[in-house]
Amino acid sequence: MQNENSYREIDFEKLIKLARKAIESKTIVEADIKEKMGVFVTLKTFPERKLRGCIGFIEPIFPLGESVQRAAISAAYSDPRFKPLNEDEIEKITIEVSILSLPKRTSIEKLKIGDGTILEIDNHKGIFLPQVWDKIPNKEKFLDALCLKSELYPNCWKEKNIKFYKFHITAFEETSPNGDIIKTR
Repeated sequence: MQNENSYREIDFEKLIKLARKAIESKTIVEADIKEKMGVFVTLKTFPERKLRGCIGFIEPIFPLGESVQRAAISAAYSDPRFKPLNEDEIEKITIEVSILSLPKRTSIEKLKIGDGTILEIDNHKGIFLPQVWDKIPNKEKFLDALCLKSELYPNCWKEKNIKFYKFHITAFEETSPNGDIIKTR
């Protein structure tokens, strides 16, 4: 079961290095981090710090070491918002690994700035990591953007049959490509 103590035991430096090796080799290797947790890997350009890819697993499907590698490869080569990373770019990106708490059902009234947010309606589902609040600090605009990401229309979050889930993360990232690793959340 996931709890705050689980996060303290995670070697984030090892996870970020594992993610970078997976991106470089496009392969998944056996990793000794076996606990299953939700994870997202975010790639950013350096030094501009613009999003270059972000993919992950909301639910704890795979062992953490495997999940990080799978998410890293997908963020680099399969994020539909971007062209696949080319070889020259690999040394020009920074990597952030976010470990998710288990999502909990919530109401829109209890959703607050800083919560990781999942919106679900019919066959549509969208997720924003807590970091998105840094760019969209207005709750209504945040929810409108999440609706659009879910391939729906703005204001879909006002529908009666909408479901919201919230989660928290612990995140670490490189300060520069292959650089120091710091806690960001």
